[in-house]
Amino acid sequence: MKDAYQYQDIKDHFDDYINENKEWFEENETDDWKEDLHHNCFNTDYYIIGNYKATQWLGDQVFNVIDIIKEYEQDQFGSVMTDFSSPEKVVNMYVYIVGEDIVHDYINNLEEVA
Repeated sequence: MKDAYQYQDIKDHFDDYINENKEWFEENETDDWKEDLHHNCFNTDYYIIGNYKATQWLGDQVFNVIDIIKEYEQDQFGSVMTDFSSPEKVVNMYVYIVGEDIVHDYINNLEEVA
């Protein structure tokens, strides 16, 4: 999914999160933080706040992003739940989805190094 729309922006957000919390990760004696990494980075706060900013961020890819969300939610939950009338909700759900791959790659790289 590295070719996903705005992938690098989302990856930069993740890298910032890791750098801001690196000390805590290093001090944690267990790897429990890995289980909640995706949730903490991509689900406890909004990536973008405001419909105007979200609309700008989506640009001309809004329908492609909606298709990705629909497919993901249908596969994961059996129905589509995102409110597509809210650009802010569309962006944040899309970032959540792309974030799964970013976190997965990060954890795999950590385990390869160890």
